[in-house]
Amino acid sequence: MKKTLLTAVSLAVLAAGSAFAADLPSRKEAPVYVPPPPPPPMWTGFYAGVNIGGGWDAGNGNGNAWNLFGANGGVTNNMSGGVVGGGQVGYNYQITPMFLVGVETDFQGTSMGSGMNNNNWLWGWNGRAQGTSLDWFGTVRGRAGVTITPTLLVYGTGGFAYAGVQRNGGFQTSATQTGWTAGGGVEWMFMPNWSAKAEYLYTDVSGGGTNNWWFQNNAGLGLNSTNNHTRWNTIRAGVNYHFNFGAGAPVIAKY
Repeated sequence: MKKTLLTAVSLAVLAAGSAFAADLPSRKEAPVYVPPPPPPPMWTGFYAGVNIGGGWDAGNGNGNAWNLFGANGGVTNNMSGGVVGGGQVGYNYQITPMFLVGVETDFQGTSMGSGMNNNNWLWGWNGRAQGTSLDWFGTVRGRAGVTITPTLLVYGTGGFAYAGVQRNGGFQTSATQTGWTAGGGVEWMFMPNWSAKAEYLYTDVSGGGTNNWWFQNNAGLGLNSTNNHTRWNTIRAGVNYHFNFGAGAPVIAKY
């Protein structure tokens, strides 16, 4: 009898344990954490924009007191300041989250220039001293920069420059001059696909035209050859739209 009772109790305990175990949640392996892919490079891609600013002369003229005609040189070979404005297109490639390289070309119209001075007969043809005007200029430049934050870029830039220059030495003369430019700036990605920039450039071009021998051949009576370099400074602000073809809109980090 005792055996039968003990067996019955054992079976009951086993059945109760099985039922309790069935009620317990089953143990499953924790899901493996997969980090999200990094956002696409914010600055990589094509862009285009507009800019406006100002420019002023960076030349010191020519101190040759015996350049009687004043053409293509002379002591008044300077420009007055003026407004500069135009557009730019370019491409950036973000090598690492911190370093960026790129190329940019721009074209600018300007109001920089000075008229002729009729007050000093010594320096010009028929009593006129020379004035210089910069009608337009363009550049093709490389860029290299560092991202101080993901949205703030500081860069240096330099390359080829060309410009339409007019000079008055009793005759109206014009030429397309070529040379170099260099400078730097800062650019801020203030919202997806849009950035604002501020930039400084120093530009030095020279050379004469083929349609006017007065300009090309440094006409004038002089003890020394005249200087036909045209040099100026430019400060401008602009805005760019970044196309980011195939990469989606850049992610703007919050701080």
